Amino acid sequence: MTTTQKAIIGRLESIALPELAIADLQVRVDTGAKTSSLHVDNITKFTKNGKLMVKFNLHPDVHNVENTVSCEAPIHDIRRVKSSNGKSEQRYVIATPVQLGESNWTIEITLTDRSDMSYLMLFGREAIGDKFLVDPSKVFASS
Repeated sequence: MTTTQKAIIGRLESIALPELAIADLQVRVDTGAKTSSLHVDNITKFTKNGKLMVKFNLHPDVHNVENTVSCEAPIHDIRRVKSSNGKSEQRYVIATPVQLGESNWTIEITLTDRSDMSYLMLFGREAIGDKFLVDPSKVFASS
């Protein structure tokens, strides 16, 4: 794929996470982060039909944190992740479909407490992959 075929995305985009019932989530595109991360509350691990699962609450609207959605997903992995403050923590990883503009694909997302951050989700390098070029001077370029 040549650069002329890649869609341009900005430093902020709006995505959908259909399996988590999220239609419009503002994310900060972060080429410094390997994996995408999502702010969630009340993370609980459980087993369903012999499969390890995780249950959590998320806030689809950053401006209305009282509005929460309860979600569950299979645990894709558990990883040690070093956050921007330099602290290392173990996080559950889920794999879920994402939609950005006309593109649909599956990404890995780590679940963590991002309540002290401006955006509920970071959209990392692995999610960007070879599909997009990032123009930090733009916002909502593909969404």
